[in-house]
Amino acid sequence: MARTIATNTQADLDALLDFVRPRHRLLLATRRADGGPQISPVTGGVHDGRILISTYPERAKTRNAERDPRVSVVVLSDDWSGAWVQVDGTAEVLHVPAAVDALVDYYRCIAGEHPDWDEYRAAMLVQGKSLIRVTPTRWGPIATGGFSADVAAKLDALDA
Repeated sequence: MARTIATNTQADLDALLDFVRPRHRLLLATRRADGGPQISPVTGGVHDGRILISTYPERAKTRNAERDPRVSVVVLSDDWSGAWVQVDGTAEVLHVPAAVDALVDYYRCIAGEHPDWDEYRAAMLVQGKSLIRVTPTRWGPIATGGFSADVAAKLDALDA
């Protein structure tokens, strides 16, 4: 039986952003007022070297990021056993109307071109959307799960 070997691939900022760009399933960790973690599943994209996350002003993640801009994002692959990475960074929160152009950038990096940008901008204003932009400051290796190579070898030997 073939064993899956865990991997850890170091990445510079460009490689990190290339990894994150096609992946839109994220977990955003912010800090509550008491310092405890608050984790939210979110959809995100990459634009101008930052991770973009659409939200609303009344959400805990938004209030927490405004109070304490130190955040972490875990970027997951669509396949549960696929590669992932943790990105620590500094959050900037924008609210409409100032957030409208950044929300256009968010939409483009997730879904491409919208058929009617005026309609989209108007919808963002009506919905009262906000945007969190995370500037990466530190990140772990791009990782995959599995056994360490030495454990996999030992298990293979037991199977032989």
